[in-house]
Amino acid sequence: MNCQKIIEIAYQQVKEMPSEGAIATYIPELATVDSDYFGVCLTTNKGEQYTYGDAMIPFSIQSIAKVLSLSFAISLVGEDIWKRIDVEPSGSAFNSLVQLESENGIPRNPLINAGAIVICDILSSHLKNPKTALLEYIQKVANNSEITYCPSIAQSEKDTGYRNYALINFLKSFGNIKNDVDQVIDLYFHLCSVKMNCCQLAQTFGYLANKGKQPQTGQQIVSPSQSKRINAIMQTCGFYDEAGEFAYKVGLPGKSGVGGGIAAILPNQYAISVWSPKLNARGNSFRGMKFLELFTDATQDTVF
Repeated sequence: MNCQKIIEIAYQQVKEMPSEGAIATYIPELATVDSDYFGVCLTTNKGEQYTYGDAMIPFSIQSIAKVLSLSFAISLVGEDIWKRIDVEPSGSAFNSLVQLESENGIPRNPLINAGAIVICDILSSHLKNPKTALLEYIQKVANNSEITYCPSIAQSEKDTGYRNYALINFLKSFGNIKNDVDQVIDLYFHLCSVKMNCCQLAQTFGYLANKGKQPQTGQQIVSPSQSKRINAIMQTCGFYDEAGEFAYKVGLPGKSGVGGGIAAILPNQYAISVWSPKLNARGNSFRGMKFLELFTDATQDTVF
């Protein structure tokens, strides 16, 4: 299989489509990004790398980072994490408050905003300096000490994150936030501010394509059993109320972010990242979704 050729053909097919969607302007800092950027990177477990387009330009990975905080929390507390968060698809918007009311403050899964906020609370309970420790963990997983939080994006999130403030206070009212609300939400905003380029993101997610072991370094980031469970959650919950559509059309576990990025994996083979800032109506990258659909149609390699 000529992976580079397949990537280039799928990329050009998507590039020729009408450029639909819109940038996420509700976070002002994201609105400053050139909407025409489009990059792809695939890294195999054997160390091969294939790139095309704007793969080296850093972007805000936003909610994709929730997979990394989930991995960190699972590595710290194991199965106890599921006492405070469920593992079911939400079927609702990523920032919905409705289900929290009916389900007594237990987020439907760890990849919606409410679930990721509870994860940040768990990290805050187990780490002396949560913000520093989380960044160091992400750098270790990525095998890159230069990856960092973006202060301007974190501040932009803080200035406009009214729904997330509502979520954390609602969670607190149900007793599902144990630490100071301001500390936990600050950690959450910084988590969402992490910037990577497509190549860094694909390399970072390599451990989930390799039974929890980072192919670059050989470090066991999570156990094989934990990796299996994280991949299952990405498959069913990684695209919010479009998760079924992604499973149907693409067939890979993955996670999207409102910065326009998508990271996905094929177990035992590769991790792939795509970035294009314009989002569809469900908040996922329009071009990213189209590209991955064409790519897996061409390779015929999916988890199904």
